[in-house]
Amino acid sequence: MNTVGDLRMAISAINNNLQSTLIEGLNISKIGTDNGSAFDNLLSSAIDLYKETDELQNAAEESEINFALGYATSTHDLAIAQQKANISLQYTVKVTNKALEAYKELMNMQV
Repeated sequence: MNTVGDLRMAISAINNNLQSTLIEGLNISKIGTDNGSAFDNLLSSAIDLYKETDELQNAAEESEINFALGYATSTHDLAIAQQKANISLQYTVKVTNKALEAYKELMNMQV
């Protein structure tokens, strides 16, 4: 039994699942055509994304503390919690950077 390979496969599966969950969480396809409603939906989706990232970061930190104190002995659970938090943070940073790029592009447009 290859535990490192199994762990990598598990992390890869979680990575794919988390990315699809985060993309579905944005609900981009449900944004309405009304400008006020579209912006409101987009903003609330972004806030939810930040909240979910914060929750995953807190869960990873709690897992680290529990492991350090000896309350948890599973390194797999610790690695999974850390990987979830890392992927979520990377995704949030990329979405934020793309939004800033779009904003800068709009501000540079000449009317």
